Amino acid sequence: MKIIIVGATGTIGKHVTAALEKEHQVIKVGLNSGDLQLDISSPEAIERFYEHVGPFDALVSTTGNGHFGPLASMKYADFMKGIDSKLMGQVNLVLTGQHYINPKGSFTLTSGILSEDPIVLGANLSAVNGALDAFVRSAAIELENGVRINSISPGVVEDSPGYFPYFPGHAPVTMERVTQAYIKSVLGAQTGQTFKVF
Repeated sequence: MKIIIVGATGTIGKHVTAALEKEHQVIKVGLNSGDLQLDISSPEAIERFYEHVGPFDALVSTTGNGHFGPLASMKYADFMKGIDSKLMGQVNLVLTGQHYINPKGSFTLTSGILSEDPIVLGANLSAVNGALDAFVRSAAIELENGVRINSISPGVVEDSPGYFPYFPGHAPVTMERVTQAYIKSVLGAQTGQTFKVF
Protein backbone atom coordinates (compact mmCIF):
# COMPACT_ATOMS: atom_id res chain seq x y z
CA MET A 1 0.00 0.00 0.00
CA LYS A 2 1.00 3.61 -0.59
CA ILE A 3 0.43 5.29 2.77
CA ILE A 4 0.81 8.99 3.55
CA ILE A 5 1.59 9.81 7.18
CA VAL A 6 1.20 13.48 8.05
CA GLY A 7 3.07 14.18 11.26
CA ALA A 8 5.39 11.24 10.62
CA THR A 9 8.21 12.47 12.83
CA GLY A 10 6.04 13.52 15.77
CA THR A 11 5.52 11.79 19.11
CA ILE A 12 2.87 9.38 17.81
CA GLY A 13 3.67 9.58 14.12
CA LYS A 14 7.17 8.15 14.40
CA HIS A 15 5.82 4.98 16.04
CA VAL A 16 3.04 4.57 13.46
CA THR A 17 5.54 5.15 10.66
CA ALA A 18 7.95 2.55 12.04
CA ALA A 19 5.16 -0.02 12.23
CA LEU A 20 3.71 0.56 8.76
CA GLU A 21 6.86 1.09 6.72
CA LYS A 22 7.94 -2.50 7.35
CA GLU A 23 5.51 -3.77 4.73
CA HIS A 24 4.21 -0.68 2.93
CA GLN A 25 5.42 2.32 0.96
CA VAL A 26 5.22 5.19 3.45
CA ILE A 27 5.46 8.84 2.47
CA LYS A 28 6.59 10.76 5.55
CA VAL A 29 5.17 14.28 5.78
CA GLY A 30 5.91 17.02 8.28
CA LEU A 31 5.79 20.78 8.62
CA ASN A 32 9.57 21.07 8.45
CA SER A 33 10.74 17.46 8.10
CA GLY A 34 10.06 14.19 6.33
CA ASP A 35 10.01 13.26 2.66
CA LEU A 36 7.63 16.14 1.93
CA GLN A 37 6.63 19.26 3.84
CA LEU A 38 3.05 20.44 4.34
CA ASP A 39 1.29 23.15 6.33
CA ILE A 40 -2.13 21.60 6.95
CA SER A 41 -3.60 24.97 7.92
CA SER A 42 -3.37 26.01 4.24
CA PRO A 43 -6.05 24.50 1.94
CA GLU A 44 -4.02 25.65 -1.07
CA ALA A 45 -0.93 23.84 0.21
CA ILE A 46 -2.99 20.67 0.73
CA GLU A 47 -4.25 20.83 -2.87
CA ARG A 48 -0.70 21.24 -4.22
CA PHE A 49 0.48 18.41 -1.99
CA TYR A 50 -2.06 15.92 -3.36
CA GLU A 51 -1.37 16.99 -6.93
CA HIS A 52 2.29 16.17 -6.34
CA VAL A 53 1.74 12.86 -4.51
CA GLY A 54 -0.96 11.51 -6.82
CA PRO A 55 -3.15 8.49 -6.05
CA PHE A 56 -2.65 6.79 -2.68
CA ASP A 57 -4.21 4.03 -0.58
CA ALA A 58 -4.29 5.46 2.93
CA LEU A 59 -3.66 8.70 4.76
CA VAL A 60 -2.86 8.87 8.47
CA SER A 61 -2.83 12.23 10.22
CA THR A 62 -1.17 12.46 13.63
CA THR A 63 -0.78 16.22 13.53
CA GLY A 64 -2.53 19.46 14.36
CA ASN A 65 -2.07 22.19 16.94
CA GLY A 66 -4.51 23.68 19.43
CA HIS A 67 -4.58 26.26 22.20
CA PHE A 68 -3.82 25.12 25.73
CA GLY A 69 -4.69 27.76 28.32
CA PRO A 70 -7.26 29.13 30.80
CA LEU A 71 -10.78 29.86 29.62
CA ALA A 72 -10.84 33.18 31.51
CA SER A 73 -8.18 34.70 29.27
CA MET A 74 -8.93 32.81 26.06
CA LYS A 75 -9.64 35.00 23.04
CA TYR A 76 -11.09 34.33 19.60
CA ALA A 77 -7.61 34.16 18.05
CA ASP A 78 -6.52 31.60 20.65
CA PHE A 79 -9.51 29.38 19.96
CA MET A 80 -9.02 29.61 16.21
CA LYS A 81 -5.56 28.05 16.54
CA GLY A 82 -7.21 24.70 17.14
CA ILE A 83 -9.93 25.28 14.56
CA ASP A 84 -7.53 26.27 11.78
CA SER A 85 -4.91 23.62 12.50
CA LYS A 86 -6.09 20.44 14.22
CA LEU A 87 -9.73 20.62 13.09
CA MET A 88 -9.84 22.18 9.62
CA GLY A 89 -6.33 21.02 8.77
CA GLN A 90 -7.38 17.39 9.17
CA VAL A 91 -10.84 17.95 7.68
CA ASN A 92 -9.27 19.51 4.59
CA LEU A 93 -6.93 16.53 4.24
CA VAL A 94 -10.12 14.52 3.72
CA LEU A 95 -12.15 17.04 1.69
CA THR A 96 -9.36 17.36 -0.87
CA GLY A 97 -7.90 13.89 -0.46
CA GLN A 98 -11.18 12.14 -1.32
CA HIS A 99 -10.57 13.12 -4.94
CA TYR A 100 -7.13 11.48 -5.01
CA ILE A 101 -7.50 8.39 -2.82
CA ASN A 102 -7.81 4.98 -4.46
CA PRO A 103 -11.03 2.95 -4.16
CA LYS A 104 -11.29 1.13 -0.81
CA GLY A 105 -8.67 3.45 0.66
CA SER A 106 -8.83 4.95 4.14
CA PHE A 107 -8.34 8.13 6.14
CA THR A 108 -7.27 8.01 9.80
CA LEU A 109 -7.44 11.25 11.78
CA THR A 110 -6.35 12.03 15.34
CA SER A 111 -8.68 13.52 17.96
CA GLY A 112 -8.15 12.84 21.67
CA ILE A 113 -9.67 11.91 25.01
CA LEU A 114 -10.39 15.53 25.97
CA SER A 115 -13.55 15.39 23.85
CA GLU A 116 -15.21 13.41 26.63
CA ASP A 117 -12.86 13.64 29.61
CA PRO A 118 -11.96 17.34 29.87
CA ILE A 119 -9.15 18.87 31.89
CA VAL A 120 -8.43 22.40 33.10
CA LEU A 121 -6.89 24.52 30.28
CA GLY A 122 -8.16 22.15 27.59
CA ALA A 123 -11.41 23.74 26.35
CA ASN A 124 -10.09 24.41 22.85
CA LEU A 125 -8.81 20.88 22.34
CA SER A 126 -11.96 19.38 23.86
CA ALA A 127 -14.09 21.21 21.31
CA VAL A 128 -11.80 20.38 18.39
CA ASN A 129 -11.54 16.69 19.29
CA GLY A 130 -15.30 16.36 19.61
CA ALA A 131 -15.80 18.02 16.23
CA LEU A 132 -13.30 15.69 14.57
CA ASP A 133 -15.03 12.58 15.91
CA ALA A 134 -18.40 13.91 14.71
CA PHE A 135 -16.96 14.70 11.27
CA VAL A 136 -15.65 11.15 10.97
CA ARG A 137 -19.05 9.64 11.78
CA SER A 138 -20.76 11.83 9.21
CA ALA A 139 -18.15 11.61 6.45
CA ALA A 140 -18.21 7.80 6.67
CA ILE A 141 -21.75 7.65 5.28
CA GLU A 142 -20.87 9.83 2.27
CA LEU A 143 -17.39 8.84 1.16
CA GLU A 144 -17.59 6.97 -2.14
CA ASN A 145 -15.89 3.94 -3.70
CA GLY A 146 -15.59 2.04 -0.44
CA VAL A 147 -13.30 4.64 1.14
CA ARG A 148 -13.21 4.38 4.94
CA ILE A 149 -12.53 6.98 7.63
CA ASN A 150 -11.85 6.65 11.37
CA SER A 151 -10.36 8.70 14.17
CA ILE A 152 -7.99 7.69 16.94
CA SER A 153 -8.68 9.21 20.37
CA PRO A 154 -5.71 8.58 22.66
CA GLY A 155 -5.29 9.58 26.26
CA VAL A 156 -2.06 11.22 27.38
CA VAL A 157 0.74 9.08 25.95
CA GLU A 158 3.78 7.76 27.78
CA ASP A 159 6.17 9.62 25.48
CA SER A 160 4.76 13.02 26.54
CA PRO A 161 5.74 13.29 30.23
CA GLY A 162 5.61 17.08 30.02
CA TYR A 163 1.82 16.82 29.89
CA PHE A 164 1.43 14.42 32.83
CA PRO A 165 0.88 17.20 35.44
CA TYR A 166 -2.12 18.46 33.44
CA PHE A 167 -3.76 15.01 33.45
CA PRO A 168 -4.13 14.12 37.15
CA GLY A 169 -5.36 10.58 37.63
CA HIS A 170 -4.83 9.62 33.99
CA ALA A 171 -2.67 6.55 33.44
CA PRO A 172 -0.34 7.24 30.49
CA VAL A 173 -1.10 5.11 27.45
CA THR A 174 1.70 2.99 26.00
CA MET A 175 2.92 3.89 22.54
CA GLU A 176 2.39 0.28 21.47
CA ARG A 177 -1.34 0.43 22.28
CA VAL A 178 -1.72 3.74 20.48
CA THR A 179 0.17 2.46 17.43
CA GLN A 180 -2.01 -0.65 17.21
CA ALA A 181 -5.13 1.54 17.04
CA TYR A 182 -3.75 3.25 13.93
CA ILE A 183 -2.87 -0.10 12.38
CA LYS A 184 -6.41 -1.31 13.09
CA SER A 185 -7.83 1.72 11.30
CA VAL A 186 -5.54 1.47 8.28
CA LEU A 187 -5.54 -2.29 7.75
CA GLY A 188 -8.93 -3.22 9.21
CA ALA A 189 -12.43 -2.90 7.77
CA GLN A 190 -14.31 -0.57 10.12
CA THR A 191 -15.41 2.94 9.18
CA GLY A 192 -17.00 5.87 10.95
CA GLN A 193 -15.42 4.78 14.22
CA THR A 194 -13.46 6.51 16.94
CA PHE A 195 -10.92 4.11 18.41
CA LYS A 196 -10.41 5.19 22.02
CA VAL A 197 -7.06 4.37 23.58
CA PHE A 198 -6.84 5.11 27.32
